[in-house]
Amino acid sequence: MAADAGANDRRRGKSALFVLVCGCAGLGPHLLEPGLRLLPAIAMALFLGGYSFRTVLVPALSGRRPALAPTAAQGGGADSQPGPLPAVDVVVAARDEQAVIGQLVERIAALHYPSQQLRLWVVDDGSSDRTPQLLADLQARHGFLQVLRREPDAGGGKSGALNLALAQLRAPWMLVLDADADLQPDALERLIPLAEAGGWGAVQLRKAVANPEANWLTRAQAMEMVLDAVVQEGRLMRGGVVELRGNGELLRRASLLSAGGFNEATVTDDLDLSIRLLLDRQPVAIAWDPPVSEEAVLSLRALWRQRQRWAEGGLQRFFDYAPGLLSPRLGGRLKLDLASFFLLQYVLPVVAAADLLGAAITRTLPTIWPLSFVAFGLSGVSILVGCRRSSEGPPLPAMGPLNLAVGILYLGHWFLVIPWTTVRMALLPKRLVWAKTLHLGEDPATA
Repeated sequence: MAADAGANDRRRGKSALFVLVCGCAGLGPHLLEPGLRLLPAIAMALFLGGYSFRTVLVPALSGRRPALAPTAAQGGGADSQPGPLPAVDVVVAARDEQAVIGQLVERIAALHYPSQQLRLWVVDDGSSDRTPQLLADLQARHGFLQVLRREPDAGGGKSGALNLALAQLRAPWMLVLDADADLQPDALERLIPLAEAGGWGAVQLRKAVANPEANWLTRAQAMEMVLDAVVQEGRLMRGGVVELRGNGELLRRASLLSAGGFNEATVTDDLDLSIRLLLDRQPVAIAWDPPVSEEAVLSLRALWRQRQRWAEGGLQRFFDYAPGLLSPRLGGRLKLDLASFFLLQYVLPVVAAADLLGAAITRTLPTIWPLSFVAFGLSGVSILVGCRRSSEGPPLPAMGPLNLAVGILYLGHWFLVIPWTTVRMALLPKRLVWAKTLHLGEDPATA
């Protein structure tokens, strides 16, 4: 308990230092002479814009795509699996998932994979709805379904549930899914041979929104997921870092164990594991097709709650693993990639907030806008290119001026979420709360 308190205090200290440095970076230019105020932002825009353009947009605009396996044709198929398919354990941490757990089990049952090589593990993580009863009925009908149960106060959140299952697994591959996940029937028989041939420690499936036309917010989230996949593909092709996304994680069990399993002291198990796999030199790839589909949240309130958790976990991993990330264990290319996207994802929003505060205090114009302009411009082009690609799974949003404008403006929510979360992390004691995203299944009216 004392060790946990010490770790939390260190995280608060690191968060406070991060806020202080970003605040000075945002306020400082307002103290310069008028002709010099834009120079820091212009310099960063040229550096980060140039790196992002080379890393993300050049491959995307040229149509180049990363190959997951040296000898596999795009899309896989029978020619890419010369030997028998290895065993796979599909693992789902489920808490109060009565709306979707039944259809998930049926989707796994429909996968085109040797039945003797496939097993589904569902960890009932202290559910208080009908999830336990539904799982008991499903287990009686499906021999491949294994159910583990945890008490509501077991601790560790989703990571604790996954670690409980991990201790039982023996298959060489583990596929982590959310309870609302939807896979194409041939997803595993295509992906496993590519992952084995490429020697990957993990492969993240592109996340697609299952309900993109529910409202403007779900449509915007669909564009955001496209942006994320385009960026990750570019980073992979340039020797950068690919991050896991929680749902649709295909993990080599040996690589996962080598990295220490799932961290129960974080609110984002996927982002934390991405860094530990990186430091353990376990390569991670991303697959555009086949995707994994999931429900997007339907309201701004749910989005705000979800994104605060993502922001906190994203920052926490950099604070926790900074010594390793700065050490000689990582080469210069990886460090440049991590630094560039850390600046764009986390530093820029906090500096922009401080810049607006400085503009209000000094009654001068904002100074960070050149960098913000580059960031939004690159994001918009990536959305445009990605949504016009051929893709499997749910249809991607049509790319007209209105949809593209909605997608770009929607990304501005990070300029609220990141500063708010960072300041909260710096001021308030850390409480590990794993907030659950509500899954509605085929009945969105229950929202």
